[in-house]
This record gives sequence, C-alpha cells and structure tokens, in this order.
Amino acid sequence: MNILFGLGAHARGLFADNKGPWGSSGSDGDEPPSDGGGGPWGEPPKRRRRSSIDPDMPGPSIEDFLRRSRARFGGGLPGQPSGSIIIWAVVALVVVWLVFTSMHSIAPGQRGVVTRFGRYSYTLGPGVGLTLPSPIDRVKKIDVENIQVVDLGSASSEDLMLTGDQNLIDIAYSVRWNIRTPELYLFQLAEPDETIRQVAESAMRAVISHVTLNDAMGDKRAEIEQQVQENMQRILDAYHSGIQIQGIAIKQADPPDAVNDAFKEVTAAQQDAKSYINQARAYALQLTAQAQGEATAFDKVYDQYKLAPDVTRRRMYYETMEQVLSRVDKTIIEAPGVTPYLPLPQVQKSQPSSSDQGQ
Repeated sequence: MNILFGLGAHARGLFADNKGPWGSSGSDGDEPPSDGGGGPWGEPPKRRRRSSIDPDMPGPSIEDFLRRSRARFGGGLPGQPSGSIIIWAVVALVVVWLVFTSMHSIAPGQRGVVTRFGRYSYTLGPGVGLTLPSPIDRVKKIDVENIQVVDLGSASSEDLMLTGDQNLIDIAYSVRWNIRTPELYLFQLAEPDETIRQVAESAMRAVISHVTLNDAMGDKRAEIEQQVQENMQRILDAYHSGIQIQGIAIKQADPPDAVNDAFKEVTAAQQDAKSYINQARAYALQLTAQAQGEATAFDKVYDQYKLAPDVTRRRMYYETMEQVLSRVDKTIIEAPGVTPYLPLPQVQKSQPSSSDQGQ
C-alpha cells in the first residue's frame, strides 16, 4: 500500500505547479522542504527526477521542429524529395525549355519570321534554325509556296462593270497569289485578303473601262487577264505587301440578266454571219486557186504552141473533141467503105408511144 500511495504522490507532483502539498519548494523546485517535515505519513519525500521541460521556458517552436525533421530525413520534409532532386528537376526543365524555344525546324516550303521583343529581327530559311529562347525571340512560320485563290463575283450576285462602249457586263473571276516576302506580308498589311480583293476589283474595272462589250465577252479575255495581273502587281508592290500575283482567270463575262437572252440571240446571229463569211472566203480561195492553175496550164500550152503551131493545134483539137464526145451516147463516123450503124433500140426509146400521142 505504501508503494501505491508513493506512486500516486509522485504523479501528482509531476502535474502540479511550484507549490507542493508541503508548501513552497526550493529555488530549483527539486528539493523537499528544509524544515525537515516529512510527508503526511511521516516519511521524507522522495527525490523527484529532473524534468527535461522547464516550466518557466517556452516550448519548442514549429521552426525548430521542421529544422530537426529536415536534418533527420536528409534535408527535406518527411515524404518530400531532397534538395538535390529538386535542383536536377529544375535544371531539366530549363534545358527542355531552351531546346524547344531555341531550335526551330523550317519546312522547304516555309520561312520563319523571327521577332525579338515583338520587333522584326530576321528570317529563317528551310532547315533547322537557332534563335534566342522565348520570350526573347519568337518565330512565326509562313508558307510561301502555297497558291491561294480569291474568288470575286458570282452567278448569284451581279458584279456589274461599265465597258468602254457604255455597256454593262457581269464578270466573275478569280485571283491566284502566294507570299513572296513573308516579313512584308506580316507587318505591312493589316488585312491581306481584303486588300487583294479591293486591288483586284479596282484593276479589273480599270481594264474593262477601256474595252468594248464584245471584246470583254469574246476573244480578248486573255489580254484583259494579263493587264489586270500587271496592274495588281504594280499596286501591291507600291504597298510593299510582299505578295506575288500568279494569274487572273475570268470565269464569267455576260450581260446583265435583264438583257442576257437578247444578247445571246445577237451573239448566235453574229456567229452564223461569221460562219457564212468564212464559207464564202473559202469558196473564193478555191476558185482563185483553180483559175490560177488553169492560167498556169494555158501558159505552158502556149509555150508549146509557139514551138510547133500545127502539131499543137491538132492536139488541142483532138483533146477538145474527146472531152465533148465523151458526154454523148453515140458517135457518127464518116469514112469510105464503112456502113454507119443504126441503134434501133435507142430509136424505139426515143419515139413517143401511142398512148402519149392520144393524149
């Protein structure tokens, strides 16, 4: 029992303040009272073990706990990688960032426009190019070989233009173009597609105003296309656009819908007139060639006639009689001792029948 009571007192002493059941303790809080008074049972108090925690000193801070934890686990918090792993991870990220932002692969049909802090610096050609890492240098790849097409005018919406002979014509055409200088294309034009449309329409109207309606609808389309291409290229070069016009193709050139049927009839009549004129010219050329051939043959005969008039005259007589008599059915020959032959069946056929005479 004494042992149990002693353990209980010891426990109470651990959780009690500096005043024990026997009064104030000493300066160090570990010695029993000096008056020699024992415990309630007349026994001297047992010497208590010095606590590792000073009640007068504040408890350990969170920073001390973390510092001891980092020392215990190799410099890092429990469950977290060490400092060396973090450093290597950061280095790997920096290397990957440098590789992917400094090396650029440019295709054969492309050009790389390099801007440094947003300002144009230089242009990369096909292959692998090196630049400063982003965001210092940025590269924009431009396809310079792709032919782009812009269609203007259509069958549904009329794009009427005034010709040189004061007629209206509805034209639909397309413009083929590509990028010649990528840096000019990027920084000189705010809206390249819209600029090309406006320049094409302006150039087409300027050319159409100097030709007639029949020329625009007929054989001069190729000349119109060539002039429009030249005018567009001159205007775009003045804009420093970096665009190359590859060609113009007129797909439709008709009068307005209100008079389109009448124009088609007129066009058909003109085609017929041209066809008849061509046929007459061909026949005239044929007769002219035949007359020239006959004249050449007569000149040759005349040359022979001058050399031998009698023989040539007789030969011409025989040739003429041969041509004449070859067209008749009978031949009369007058020669001594030859009885002329009378073709009776032919005579019967030539006589009219009795029925015909009765009529």
